[in-house]
Amino acid sequence: MSQRKLFVTTALPYANGNFHIGHIMEYIQADTWVRAQRMQGNAVNFVGADDAHGAPIMIAAEKAGKTPQQFVADIAAGRKPYLDGFHIAFDNWSNTDSPENHALSKQIYLDLKQAGFIETRTIEQFFDPEKNMFLPDRFIKGECPRCHAKDQYGDNCEVCSSVYAPTDLINPFSALSGATPVLKTSEHFFFKLSDPRAVEFLTEWTQDGKHVQPEVAAKIKEWFGVRTNPDGSTSEGLDDWDISRDAPYFGIEIPDAPGKYFYVWLDAPVGYLASLKELLNRRGEDYDAYMADPDLEQYHFIGKDIITFHTLFWPAMLKFSGRKTPTRICVHGFMTVNNGEKMSKSRGTGLDPLKYLSLKMNPEWLRYYLGAKLNGRNEDIDFNPEDFMLRVNSDLIGKYVNIASRAAGFISKRFEGKLGAVSEDGQTLLAALREQKDAIVAAYEGRDTARAAREIMLLCDKVNSYVDANKPWELAKQEGMDARLQDVCTTCIEAFRLLTIYLKPMLPAVATQVEAFLNVQPLQFADAATLLGAGHGIGKYEHLMQRVVVEQLDALFEPPAAPVVEAVKPGGEEIAPTITIDDFAKIDLRIAKIVECKAVEGSTKLLQLTLDAGEGKMRNVFSGIASMYRPEQLEGKLTVLVANLAPRKMKFGISEGMVLAASHADEKAEPGIYVLEPFPGAQPGMRIG
Repeated sequence: MSQRKLFVTTALPYANGNFHIGHIMEYIQADTWVRAQRMQGNAVNFVGADDAHGAPIMIAAEKAGKTPQQFVADIAAGRKPYLDGFHIAFDNWSNTDSPENHALSKQIYLDLKQAGFIETRTIEQFFDPEKNMFLPDRFIKGECPRCHAKDQYGDNCEVCSSVYAPTDLINPFSALSGATPVLKTSEHFFFKLSDPRAVEFLTEWTQDGKHVQPEVAAKIKEWFGVRTNPDGSTSEGLDDWDISRDAPYFGIEIPDAPGKYFYVWLDAPVGYLASLKELLNRRGEDYDAYMADPDLEQYHFIGKDIITFHTLFWPAMLKFSGRKTPTRICVHGFMTVNNGEKMSKSRGTGLDPLKYLSLKMNPEWLRYYLGAKLNGRNEDIDFNPEDFMLRVNSDLIGKYVNIASRAAGFISKRFEGKLGAVSEDGQTLLAALREQKDAIVAAYEGRDTARAAREIMLLCDKVNSYVDANKPWELAKQEGMDARLQDVCTTCIEAFRLLTIYLKPMLPAVATQVEAFLNVQPLQFADAATLLGAGHGIGKYEHLMQRVVVEQLDALFEPPAAPVVEAVKPGGEEIAPTITIDDFAKIDLRIAKIVECKAVEGSTKLLQLTLDAGEGKMRNVFSGIASMYRPEQLEGKLTVLVANLAPRKMKFGISEGMVLAASHADEKAEPGIYVLEPFPGAQPGMRIG
């Protein structure tokens, strides 16, 4: 097979904070894939960058007393310890404010305009008269027009889960200045995704089975059909994409449109190309010639939260600006902890990557554990501390490393570090290991590292069975058995080398240690076809990896010390004014059983609950808890219902009550919504009071 030419990226992290474990998971997945490709002799350029533009960064920089450029540079300065710490080897790391990205973004826009895919429209938006800027929805707050909850965002209410336009808010105010916003019109630029050419191309590109996983293609297909809009109306096909923002804005100015800037999601993916161009320029290579090569393959590793941008906007931008479209968009799910629990640093359920490293926990424990979980599909994975310790200690220590430690000492002490010949039973074992190479390489190719890990551990089991059957520690005590001892231990070392080849994409640092120990050049998959051979000298074995201990995991998930505060605000807010028992008696709280729970089409916030409150009939309730719960987690559970709340008509149907849930007043300090669940024994219909 001829050498493949690969251009690989990961999603660009927004440059307003440190890496979190989700970033690290994605980078490890991509890095493992890249290493497996290079071990096949393929030529890979692996690049990343910071997503540096947008209103949030501009505002955060202003609060910090810095220019946006300096703010981004300070964030970027903290990236290296994460990447080096987990052996993630990008060839280049840039940011989207680079000269290359400015030039490429403008040219792509001009090419789209030339092709007839850009049009302008006048729209009406809220404007902050004090900040002198148009406000994104999330920077507008006010009173919910439905339930009248205070301090709600401009696009939805987090108390009653109603969806509305910012102009529907009661007493709206700017979250930036506190000023009352005014409505102003502005000319905006739109990318015409509704153009029949774009719809035809994207329908084919997303559904041909080549560019995205089947489950991703199925989700994308929904976006081409009839859907409900936030205002309750319905539409079909693809909507045009607003690609402009008004000054002041930290971004790339649109050519020939003073005061207009590209929306951050237009220039962010162009950052993939810009980082590559920066890398090739540094090497003295021709970027245009590289991208023009028809054999070039382009792979993007992303999370499921940004599918829309990467499977609709990005391919269409490339296609209709006359550029190569991606070969594959590789989508992964999210990471949870302890069987689906959402991560929270304050509750001690967050996995802080730098804390992990500071505790001297081996980064390759995590690389292997994530590899053993990721299967190439768009599925969430769970980090379970007990499972982590068991899998690492059993697989990497008990099965893999143990093979070398049981054989290397005898080779060094009894045979001057020289390997011997491998007899027939050893050759049979090694042949069985070599036979699995193609299957393991194929698993890496499909990003199914979970299957690769399973196959490799089955091979480790075969080798350990061979060791147990031949017992080199007993052979060493028997006279006249030196030749057999050398044969058995040589077989083990040869097998260990093969297993190291297979594990190297996941365990690059351990592989480097093994290469030094075995006195061999960097291992490639092709090396599985050969043996080291009789007479090959190996070095002194040094222990390759320690076991995980429970104290490390306890420390990793230990909640941070509570800050010392003068005044305590439970849940982030003051206790409400005192009421009488008569006031409380007006609220009829009842135990209810969640008989059925399902997602609400057209809403990312709501779940639809069918409740049994002991009335002989079912109640329908919409609740804004979809960010915390999957439907299957709630079905069959008991909860608390406000039973005498007036029914409320929502665009999705009638809501006949409200289930009680707890949340913190400051979602940024403590994000999450937690449904109340009575103790076992409570029955539907029981009144609370």
